[in-house]
Amino acid sequence: MKKKPIGQTGLEVTAIGFGASGLGNMPDTYGYEVGEERARETIHAIFDGEANLLDTARAYGFGRSEERIGAVIRERGGKIPEGFVLSTKLDRDMETGRFDAARVRQSIEESMTALGLDKVQLLHLHDPEYARDLTEITKEGGAFDELFKLKEEGIADAVGLAMGRIDLMFPLLKERPFDALISHNRFTLLNRSASQMFDYAYENGIAILNAAPYAGGVLAKGSAEMPRVTYQEASDEALEPVRRVETTCARHGVAPGAAALQFSMDDPRIASTIIGVSKAERVRQTVDWASASIPSDVWSELKDLPFSNEDPEADREYRPG
Repeated sequence: MKKKPIGQTGLEVTAIGFGASGLGNMPDTYGYEVGEERARETIHAIFDGEANLLDTARAYGFGRSEERIGAVIRERGGKIPEGFVLSTKLDRDMETGRFDAARVRQSIEESMTALGLDKVQLLHLHDPEYARDLTEITKEGGAFDELFKLKEEGIADAVGLAMGRIDLMFPLLKERPFDALISHNRFTLLNRSASQMFDYAYENGIAILNAAPYAGGVLAKGSAEMPRVTYQEASDEALEPVRRVETTCARHGVAPGAAALQFSMDDPRIASTIIGVSKAERVRQTVDWASASIPSDVWSELKDLPFSNEDPEADREYRPG
């Protein structure tokens, strides 16, 4: 699988990577449970597979995602595979919203304990829009400064910004020389709200990791099985754009998930597309979808479908579980 660089750090990531939020058991977000054994099997499948990127966060499942990944790493002798990029995220204090330099240190220490490691390849500051005070992050001596100190100290090889709201994210992205950017749900077959921000990142050598190309899972599982868009229960009106994609793909015998995945993978700005998985068989399916043949006339029809440039999570009720 082809790889692209993460800035000037020497790290390279495969065209697809995997997200581990669901592996932390987050039924409030995804609508289903993921037990420990199922999560363990999935993590092993990722480490044994063709992709070299696994992305998690301190807050996913209130720490369960990192803990489950750490348990698998210990089963494998305390090391991740050679050339693998493990990505995690610093998170605010989930009770108070505090996100200052001290919280950055606390968050990374919690992550390293859970993972059983003394460093990670890629470390992001996560969801600053939910912090109690944004100046705790941006001021001199704040969370951003501490994030870059962790890179200087070798605790992280590369640092990035991972968040949602474009109106807040884009200005913050311009403040510091980040190596990477994670955006989710905002560049899909249904939505292009991140496109201008992606232009900026690409032009400035910031590696773009485009997460959630299935709009929270619905483009992979189908509107009948999973009537949720960007993690929210969806009305018939909200599901209509999904159904248009499904109808187009069905007419040509193409899996909507394959089209949604390749739409992201084929964008030259994007270094890696991050797909959330919660079953071992989804790892293999993702690789198969990544290489599935999709005729040019299908792409013509899909790209003619209307899409939104509005924030797809504007009305989302955030739940970390």
